[in-house]
Amino acid sequence: MDLNLTAEELSFRDELRAWLKANVPKDWDEFREAAMEPRFEYLKIWQRKLYEGGWAGLSWPKAYGGRGASLMQQVIFWQEMALADAPPMANVLGLGLIGPTIIAFGTEAQKTRFLRKILSAEEIWCQGFSEPDAGSDLANLRCEGRLEGDHYVVNGQKVWNSYGWAADWCELVVRTDPNVPKHKGITMLLVDMKTPGVEVRPLRQMTGETEFNEIFFHDVRVPVENLVGKVNEGWAAAIGTLMHERGTFGAGLQIIYQRNMARLIELSRTIQHNGRPAAQDPLMRQKLAQCYAEIEIMRMNQMRAFSRINATGVPGPEGSIQKIFWSELNQRFQQVAQELLGPYGQLEGDDPHAIDKGAWSYGYLRTRGNTIEAGTSEIQRNIIGHFVLGLPKSY
Repeated sequence: MDLNLTAEELSFRDELRAWLKANVPKDWDEFREAAMEPRFEYLKIWQRKLYEGGWAGLSWPKAYGGRGASLMQQVIFWQEMALADAPPMANVLGLGLIGPTIIAFGTEAQKTRFLRKILSAEEIWCQGFSEPDAGSDLANLRCEGRLEGDHYVVNGQKVWNSYGWAADWCELVVRTDPNVPKHKGITMLLVDMKTPGVEVRPLRQMTGETEFNEIFFHDVRVPVENLVGKVNEGWAAAIGTLMHERGTFGAGLQIIYQRNMARLIELSRTIQHNGRPAAQDPLMRQKLAQCYAEIEIMRMNQMRAFSRINATGVPGPEGSIQKIFWSELNQRFQQVAQELLGPYGQLEGDDPHAIDKGAWSYGYLRTRGNTIEAGTSEIQRNIIGHFVLGLPKSY
């Protein structure tokens, strides 16, 4: 893949850079460390501004409110957002995963009804995939969707759900036929979270947040027009969602990691280790250099994943390589940060001695979830072994 930008891409970058310079909110630092709910409301307002400026859902077709942008333009967008230290958008799952799934598998009525409201953050989305007894084996799900007249009646439980506490809608996979092999008999439904019988319970993390949730469905009635794709063939739509999640989701992470790396190097020149700056410690210098090199490897791996999408139109199993790499890299990096910062790295934001308002303490704790969310590292290694290396399936 040619990594040099074309004249058209340079023009796109310059237009975006100018817009961000004029519009990135000046008070983002005040909300960055705010409680989850007020921060989310702030991000919804920011996404609405991006949407009105024509920057939300860049790669989506123009007919559905997008810009029809090329893959490289989308990469430029993520990179420029990170370089400008712009706030993220609120409707992360709707924009990156669920919207593209509706575009690929949904009806025209569904596209008309849902897509623009995803872009504007008027309606927030979550995923109902993981279950307590299925673990990372999504095809082993048991949440039931039983057809009764013109509705599916849903009963069951989902877990490790992101944004369920804020979501208006849920992309839900249910079992509609228990008498066929587990990868069949699965159906995807779009569920209004305000429907009677939907119950969201918070799961408190060690960061103190309740970012993840359990969702319980008690005789929840879902209209048949909210079926995505075909009955009992929802596995294809679910895999489409997961491939977007692992292949392109988080493409701006490399820039964020670079920025964190630069800040840690800056701190290494002032934090003392045994009476001298940490930057003068040969072992710490080696660890910092290793993190720096791995962040560059991450960038090249991401470009390889983009190259495949550019050639085939869809993400491939190589996305699993990147998912493992960025999640485990972040854990290694945050471990090095804690070693460098010492006891100060453990202080939370409300402590007057905390470094960077407690961002390093939060970052270290939050990385524990990186190798679980979006598919565990164990599952990703199975995918790589089978689909990339051609090894037999793991049973």
